[in-house]
Amino acid sequence: MDAEFLTDGTIWLSPPAVSDIDAITALCQEPSIGAWTTMPVPYQRADAEKFVYDIVGPGWAGRSPTWALRRFENGPVVGMIGLSPLYPRRDDDTAEIGYWLSPAARGQGLMTRAAALVSGVGLDPTTLNFERLEWRAFVGNHPSAAVVRRNGYHYEGLLRGGGLQRGTRRDIWVAGRLRTDPPTPSHNWPAGV
Repeated sequence: MDAEFLTDGTIWLSPPAVSDIDAITALCQEPSIGAWTTMPVPYQRADAEKFVYDIVGPGWAGRSPTWALRRFENGPVVGMIGLSPLYPRRDDDTAEIGYWLSPAARGQGLMTRAAALVSGVGLDPTTLNFERLEWRAFVGNHPSAAVVRRNGYHYEGLLRGGGLQRGTRRDIWVAGRLRTDPPTPSHNWPAGV
């Protein structure tokens, strides 16, 4: 698949480029990003290089796209969002949505907008053609849960010890959205999630 540039007129999504490596490195120094992701901590420039060269390019070729979130076209990176196969790969019709956002960009609805664009293209039979998108997050990541809840993902449960973060097993929340689910907020989430 060719790299896609997505926008809703408020945010712009484009494939992370070599020119973004320094910005990605700087943003990933934020402790709250490392706390909720599986990225290396501490995050080094070499990690950003590996991400851009070894994950982004091959990912687009293999139906595993990553977009940099920008506030304006060709603007600096403020976050990252992507779709990736579930590991171990269970089927070719399901992908996992994942994202992070810099603290300065939080609380403005930017990631909710990005997730709407990515979910739409992910489930569209004429583009990525996934039948199901799945979200997983370490228990307690309420802002991440709010993003997918607003985008029609249904809460599906808790996997005890279901995630591995830098050698430590952690509980995770799971939600999913089927192609047939509307993109409107889901109301089946339990209190406290």
